[in-house]
Amino acid sequence: MAKLGRRPIKIPDGVKVEIKDNKVIVSGKKGKLEREIFPGLKVEVKDGQIFVINEVPKKHKKLYRKTDALHGLLRTLIFNMVKGVTEGFEKILEIHGVGYKAELKGKELILTLGFSHPVKVEIPEDIKVEIVRNTILFIRGIDKEKVGNFAAKIRAIYPPEPYKGKGIRYRGEYVRQKVGKAGVGATK
Repeated sequence: MAKLGRRPIKIPDGVKVEIKDNKVIVSGKKGKLEREIFPGLKVEVKDGQIFVINEVPKKHKKLYRKTDALHGLLRTLIFNMVKGVTEGFEKILEIHGVGYKAELKGKELILTLGFSHPVKVEIPEDIKVEIVRNTILFIRGIDKEKVGNFAAKIRAIYPPEPYKGKGIRYRGEYVRQKVGKAGVGATK
């Protein structure tokens, strides 16, 4: 059995956890999230803690291996749900390049990235985007998966290129610079 899967999740004050129709429903001050429970696993709430239990006996080796692999995953997903409804999640993107910028118009993010036209991206309802100094984007939400996917979707529009470093990158991401053609065979 996975060690991480056995570890209980402490339920903070103000968070309500329900198990209904093979789903875990977590609600808190920031919102409400729900996730389906994988087959072969059971979730229990006891004494202010959440326990994930593998119901498949070890003698069924193939099925046990599959549920054992999902055991720790389900525990981590529920932990992220609890953290999301209490604190929320955030990704920070930086835009590098002369004249490159971002702006908000209603529920639409408009990126000017040196293409022949500005790129428009629709912002999902449960995600908030804040722009600082036209080049720093704060993407916030309660669902870690949705926040990460939206940040990756924006980054994929113009990933950082290795010669000049222009493009969209995560804050703190290191882009290794390559030497251009002039630096390769140039000798004096």
